Amino acid sequence: MEIEYTTQVWKENETFVAYAPELDVSSCGATLKEAKYHLREAVEGFLEEAERMGTLQDILEEAGYVREEKEWRAPKILSTERSRLMLAR
Repeated sequence: MEIEYTTQVWKENETFVAYAPELDVSSCGATLKEAKYHLREAVEGFLEEAERMGTLQDILEEAGYVREEKEWRAPKILSTERSRLMLAR
């Protein structure tokens, strides 16, 4: 089975944080490459555990995934924007 997901990476101080928004899974590392590798491991572990528990299909459908034969297609991200909001004191 094949599942696609998006990887977003940002830096928090000296740590790189990698995040898969469709699955709400994240991990981190000392380098960009390490953070992405750890995210892949975290996603794999999350999906394997969900499959073991019998909840994988429900989780993926709730996240907007669509099954096409042996593949789960992630929802298409239409926009990623950085927004700013001023809060009153």
